[in-house]
Amino acid sequence: MHVLNLGILAHVDAGKTSLTERLLHSAGVIDEIGSVDDGNTRTDTLALERQRGITIKSAVVSFPLGGVTVNLIDTPGHPDFIAEVERVLGVLDGAVLVVSAVEGVQAQTRVLMRTLQRLRIPTLLFVNKIDRRGAGYETVLRSIRARLTPAIVPMGTATGLGTRAARCTPGPGPAAALDVLADHDDTLLSAYVENTLTDALLRTSLAARTREALVHPVYFGSAVTGAGVDALLTGIEELLPTADGEADGPVSGTVFKVERGPAGEKVAYARMFSGTLRTRDRVPFGADGADGRVTAISVFGHGTDTSGEAVRAGQIARLWGLGDIRIGDALGEPRKAYEHVFAPPTLETVVVPGPGVHRGALHLALTQLAEQDPLIGLRHDERRQETSVSLYGEVQKEVVQATLADEYGLDVTFRETTPLCVERLLGTGQAVEFIKKDANPFLATVGLRVDPAPVGSGVVFRLEVELGSMPYAFFKAVEDTVRATLDQGLHGWQVPDCVVTMTHKGYWPRQSHAHQGFDKSMSSTGADFRGLTPLVLVAALRQAGTRVHEPMHRFRIEAPADTLGALLPVLAGLGAVPETTLNRDDTCVLEGTVPAARVHALGQRLPGLTRGEGELESAFAHYAPVTHGTVPERPRTDHNPLNRKEYLLNVTRRVGG
Repeated sequence: MHVLNLGILAHVDAGKTSLTERLLHSAGVIDEIGSVDDGNTRTDTLALERQRGITIKSAVVSFPLGGVTVNLIDTPGHPDFIAEVERVLGVLDGAVLVVSAVEGVQAQTRVLMRTLQRLRIPTLLFVNKIDRRGAGYETVLRSIRARLTPAIVPMGTATGLGTRAARCTPGPGPAAALDVLADHDDTLLSAYVENTLTDALLRTSLAARTREALVHPVYFGSAVTGAGVDALLTGIEELLPTADGEADGPVSGTVFKVERGPAGEKVAYARMFSGTLRTRDRVPFGADGADGRVTAISVFGHGTDTSGEAVRAGQIARLWGLGDIRIGDALGEPRKAYEHVFAPPTLETVVVPGPGVHRGALHLALTQLAEQDPLIGLRHDERRQETSVSLYGEVQKEVVQATLADEYGLDVTFRETTPLCVERLLGTGQAVEFIKKDANPFLATVGLRVDPAPVGSGVVFRLEVELGSMPYAFFKAVEDTVRATLDQGLHGWQVPDCVVTMTHKGYWPRQSHAHQGFDKSMSSTGADFRGLTPLVLVAALRQAGTRVHEPMHRFRIEAPADTLGALLPVLAGLGAVPETTLNRDDTCVLEGTVPAARVHALGQRLPGLTRGEGELESAFAHYAPVTHGTVPERPRTDHNPLNRKEYLLNVTRRVGG
């Protein structure tokens, strides 16, 4: 049987989860449709999801559709949980993007559609809620063409909008798509010119261009009443591509979700792209060469997952036994490098334990949460006994707080959310320390030069000394320590883009006094290089100089034109810089940049400034130099190589010749 791994994506409250329930019911998997309001849906299984009525974690359910098994993945709609969506995108064969017929195209809808197009994922659009008051047809289509893509094919017309009797009548479908399809299909264009065009040729072209992610069929309906859902199911079966891959090929898969089982064991959700993975097979995973033995497999099929002996190419399964597995790890042969398609979090907050909360238990719980969401970065300060988490927004912070209370029994609060800044080099700097010179207590010589690198290039480590001139382990110790030290620059922020070149090296070979064993006081070890490298690196950074950059978001505000006068002073007060203003009828569209730390405040103030009609869309754009106020400093969590005396006292007792 063929397999189709299908993602359901949308702006929050567009009706993804309700549509998932309706699809399962129409396919005969469930007898009764669950309700988000009642908290009894198949995919929102977390207590917190049921309480809040939103999807927080992606969930997988399956249903048969003709000769295809559809693995349907319901994803969160709130932008604070975009990391969940990111991991799912890499395992999809196709997607359904849900748009509300009432609210139309919203901020997150645009973000998701841009990403689906960039990744070339075949996508159908489903305009939901045609039974709700205020639902539109032509207005929604115009909005989709203008704000998402002009390459759409309406697959029917809607009648009775805004009532329980609202229906979607199939057609005109491909016949109305000639102009759109002809832009991407020379054969179709030739047939039109030669007057040999047939409906079958149009349908064949529509299916082919949809599978190439060049055009996007649009269906109208209601997940609540079921209107239009059968037509959508037909479109899913006929227009979206099924999974490819050879079951007898080399094992290759991707882990897109990790959760903890009842006994605390790790359970990995994996999509197989090639080969067959069986129980008791030993499989390599991740980039560091780890491997593990699969102890149990549960494959998704009719409705849910069932225990099985193997998972084959195209299928999704839950795997047990891989204790060190992480989200994003490749199983077997890597299919392609795992890449982030959305920006990383730009905010950070300190988790404050409540009365009676043990800090060790809190750190363990946060570590387990970070395993399930790799874009939540943990930063533990041993000296202050504090743990910081990086986040996308305030809603995510509330969910972390509720999860710690409900699942771990830990009562916590948070300090004020602050932006996650970075430091960029201003110039070139270099430093060197030699063995037994200039109060160097380490049996190592290390020289380093730092140079700025283009934004996004990361940290590059190079050698200007011969690789074979000392043990490789010492070079590796220097490189690893350089990368770790650059997590905290002169002001405590990460230095993300630079080239570090090792210019000097030196060591004392393993030796001892006559007829005696190994003498550490006469022989270099990796600890010497790990201890000396931070001192040399920060000296080079000081010479080069760094400047703190704060995260900036690009914003788009659509609001009534007569509210522009009230908006502009508030934007200026929040540090926002409007760059373009477009007036369209009675609406104005403002675009520009705003500090990430002020996005939440802007979103809170916008309704009052625009009579509740303003719409804000924002996404990370770039880092910009901090030009206002004092330079933000971040408390260090290391032994502080900026203070040589303090550092040496913490790192080693050998502080002299």
